Amino acid sequence: MNDRTQGEGSATPEQLREQVEHTREELGRTVEALAAKADVGAQARAKAAEVQEKAVEIKEQTAEKAAELKAQTAQKTAELKEQTAEKAALVTGRIREKTAQVAGAVKEKTPDPVLDRAERIARAAAERTPDEVRSAADDVVLVARSHRTPLLVGAAVVVVLLLVRRSRRRK
Repeated sequence: MNDRTQGEGSATPEQLREQVEHTREELGRTVEALAAKADVGAQARAKAAEVQEKAVEIKEQTAEKAAELKAQTAQKTAELKEQTAEKAALVTGRIREKTAQVAGAVKEKTPDPVLDRAERIARAAAERTPDEVRSAADDVVLVARSHRTPLLVGAAVVVVLLLVRRSRRRK
């Protein structure tokens, strides 16, 4: 019994009907709650919807992070490319200086009669060279000029190796 009926002793029919109606409503809510707990399919759908929302959220976060990493990678690549170009220019300059020094030293140490003779031989060879060979030589010169840096690097390496070999022989 509730508080209203305890103080009066006996309940009126109207109070009993009201109490029964109230009890029915409570019982209905309880049954609905129990049915919802027992409905595994609905719970699975609700959980699937929750998981799907979380997956969408994670996908968006992953896309944002990927874009951020892509931008960082592009920036680092540009920085490294710039640094590499600077170092390559520096090394190329040093190689050119050393090549010029070596060429100057070779020219200084080569006696004039040998230089004159080499020049005469080169002229004579040019005069006796057939036109097809000259044309092919011109093509080679064009290719060499367009790839000057690798050729200079190769020549510098050969000169350095010869100098190292020469210095080892002296020891």
